Amino acid sequence: MEEKNFELEFNQKKLRVNIGQMANQANGSVLVSYGETSVLSTAVMSKESKDCDFFPLMVDYEERFYAAGKIKGSRFIKRETRPPDEAILAARLVDRTIRPLFSENCRREVQVINTVLSYDGENDPDIVSLYGSSIALAISDIPWRSPVSGVRVVRTNGQWIFNPTNEQRKEVKLDLIVCGRDKRVIMIEAGAQEISEEEIYQAMEAAMPEIDKLNNFFEEIKQKVGKNKIVLDEMPEITEEEQVVNDFFAKEADGYLFAKPLKTKMERIETCNKIRNLIDQRLTEKNIGKDRREKAIKKADKLIYYRVSKAILEEERRVDGRKLLEIRMLEGKVNLLPHIHGSGLFSRGETQILSTITLGAPGMEQYLDTMEESGRKHFMHHYNFPPYSVGEVASLRSTGRREIGHSYLVEKGLWSIMPEKEIFPYTVRVVSESLSSNGSTSMAAACAASLALMDAGVPIKNPVAGVAVGLASEEDERSITKYKTFLDLQDVEDGPGGMDFKVIGTYQGVTAIQMDTKTNGLTFEIIKEALEKAKIGRLQILDFLGSAIGHFREKLSPYAPQISSFQINPKKIRDVIGPGGKVINEIIAQTNTTIDVEQDGWVAVTANNSADLQKACDWIKDITRELKIGEVFQAKVKRIVEFGAFVELLSGDSGLVHVSELAPFHIKEVKDMVEEGEIIPVKLMKIDEQGRMNFSLKQAADKDFYEKKKMAKK
Repeated sequence: MEEKNFELEFNQKKLRVNIGQMANQANGSVLVSYGETSVLSTAVMSKESKDCDFFPLMVDYEERFYAAGKIKGSRFIKRETRPPDEAILAARLVDRTIRPLFSENCRREVQVINTVLSYDGENDPDIVSLYGSSIALAISDIPWRSPVSGVRVVRTNGQWIFNPTNEQRKEVKLDLIVCGRDKRVIMIEAGAQEISEEEIYQAMEAAMPEIDKLNNFFEEIKQKVGKNKIVLDEMPEITEEEQVVNDFFAKEADGYLFAKPLKTKMERIETCNKIRNLIDQRLTEKNIGKDRREKAIKKADKLIYYRVSKAILEEERRVDGRKLLEIRMLEGKVNLLPHIHGSGLFSRGETQILSTITLGAPGMEQYLDTMEESGRKHFMHHYNFPPYSVGEVASLRSTGRREIGHSYLVEKGLWSIMPEKEIFPYTVRVVSESLSSNGSTSMAAACAASLALMDAGVPIKNPVAGVAVGLASEEDERSITKYKTFLDLQDVEDGPGGMDFKVIGTYQGVTAIQMDTKTNGLTFEIIKEALEKAKIGRLQILDFLGSAIGHFREKLSPYAPQISSFQINPKKIRDVIGPGGKVINEIIAQTNTTIDVEQDGWVAVTANNSADLQKACDWIKDITRELKIGEVFQAKVKRIVEFGAFVELLSGDSGLVHVSELAPFHIKEVKDMVEEGEIIPVKLMKIDEQGRMNFSLKQAADKDFYEKKKMAKK
């Protein structure tokens, strides 16, 4: 294939596209570079259709440590193994953007792989992989509706910045990725610090002209080097069994789906089973074979979603009888598990989430070792979705992509309300268990986590709640012609022409958004309406959370570790550590504590009880305190001489207690008052020009000290 190069100046950086140099056996391949970050994107489609009732799309994002000039940190495994969570999130971002633009009737497997070949530390590869995926599909012969693009948007000093560097993304109040085409939005991903809906809407509007520039560039590439698209098998004529299904849904299905409100998931399942059984019975009466009947019933399953959406769209009628802005019944409890540091149980309808809090020492932070990041993370949220939560039997395997995506979305929604490490030095792990799933478990997890954090006594800035907004719509190739948005979607309401618009936030504003759609893109009118309805729902749920637990507890659980943090002179760190860690290990062993020391002199001591905590803190403070005349210290008697005793402070400083300063009365010998190895209180009296220190015992000790000495002598 002849090599072709294209270039666009975008946000004061070069976006370079190379086609024909690499991976030419793929249906479409492209090397995209932005700054000095480069991603190889490939798209391949299988030759034959797969026997399944869904579109088999796979999107992968492969990080290579060499791209950042790094070698994997593990001593034993240097090869890249399981993709890190960040890679899975990048793959999901691309998947949610490109998936709506495939034909829902396609049954050929399509795989898009993005391999990061170079990372400059400034320009995030996830956006570059989105561009590469779009171009690779656009120029390939794979049937796909036009290119799509997106930008990351942040606001700094009142200015919108598109595709900012990693440095520009620090300390911003809004970090938004918006993807779309033809003035319509297909995918949204955002983290924010309690930002208003108006500002988020403005950011999306500001992004669209930039998205148009990119799509025009991609379309130009497609026109110059794109292949002719493969024509998929045309839809066959309607079969006899399909006609039976169509007739049933045209005339009878509504009588089952809407005869009465189907308030529970079990009622809806039983109704759907009735419909399936009736169709199967009628097909059997027509002597239609089992395989053909099963395919017809699968079509019936899809038509159930279609009829539910159509009822919302045309009559504002929901299958469970709710109004469009009505949220399911809410329930919430805290302190369910007394030995756990904090717990919260939240239910919305039949969706139920249990969140738990574990508080740990600062040293329990998660160490990050990825192509992009090397650092530590002191707050984590993990989400689990066991099969029993949907009444199914399945093998328990490693964490799935959906679980990782939900974990990160809720973590992002909670991040801005978490206290600073200096205020609350604990490592905090939140785990959300999906106990029962019937729509929007991730948003329920945000609510349960908020309850659990307050129950644990974590001083969060504000409670958060999450809610999902759904959509029922009809559209042609150019635009959505008719639509209705509604709050708190569940199971059969997530049908064709729909969306899942998830928003997490506080009373003050939004903290996270994730949106994907089953349309060709949402208009800004729909986006604005969805944000407004999400706010209505969020405020209702926040009011409810306030009734369950109004404020974070003033005291931590008695089972939680106790932490004290303070600052020391960084020059004194080596005194705390000691040669080969001798000093700090002795403190840890003697006090049963965990001690974390940062390079800037920040020290955190963790213990299971206050006595050990105080002992370790005093020990460290004695080692690191700046010596001042008149201060009292604990010191060890190191050597006894005729004229007094040489003592050593915990800091390692040493000096003399003259015999005249040992007691307020006459003593014959120094040994009558102190012994080598004994710990005694001393007061610093003088530091001479040579730095020698003179101490006094008699001005530091109390009467009890001398009474005990007299008793011991007798």
